[in-house]
Amino acid sequence: MLLISRDRIAIPPTLNQKYLLLNSHTREAYLHTLLSTPLNSAKSTIIFTNRTDTANLLTHILKLLEHRVTALHSSLPQSERISSLGRFRAEAARILVATDVASRGLDIPAVELVINFDVPRDPDDYIHRVGRTARAGKAGEAITFVSERDVTLVESIEERTGTKLEKYVDEPGVSLEGRVIRETLQLVSEKKRTAKIDIDEGRNENGKRKRRLQEKAAGFGKRKKAVREEV
Repeated sequence: MLLISRDRIAIPPTLNQKYLLLNSHTREAYLHTLLSTPLNSAKSTIIFTNRTDTANLLTHILKLLEHRVTALHSSLPQSERISSLGRFRAEAARILVATDVASRGLDIPAVELVINFDVPRDPDDYIHRVGRTARAGKAGEAITFVSERDVTLVESIEERTGTKLEKYVDEPGVSLEGRVIRETLQLVSEKKRTAKIDIDEGRNENGKRKRRLQEKAAGFGKRKKAVREEV
């Protein structure tokens, strides 16, 4: 039997919905740690953000942390979106960082884990996001990162779906908070600084300058040469 909200949107009974309460400034460290635990390290995963800038930054950070990651959001050219989706479908990338452009209408294969890095402002967006997993009767898990400012949004989601999100419980033998404090917080902070510098310098997640900037620089060089020749 499906759990159905008053507005007739269903949540699959095989979907395990959880929330992880944390401080907003530690979200990237928790994300990296969560993706690296024994139970999650091989899972096909979609990470949802509310903004394209956040998706872009996370893609850079996770790449620097050696995750097999790709991105899908509206700031990418159509050719790059198609390429990213192809890499994820072919399992060349284990992790897809996306905005809500990936939550509806796309043919994405079995996804084992959905992480809401940002709590969606519209409960319907939450439903469409978590609907990328637990499909066709298969089991799936959705974990939503929640800070103190997100409580009202979570309450709206729970009212809309008619279900309560369960508190995330650590895997046996794994202390998520302990690993963040002891092992990953400083490392991820350093990678975040590097990622921001790369983005400011117009580099993609592979460290290469974006073609648009390269073409712009090449055009400027040609104009500069032409001016010199005229003089």
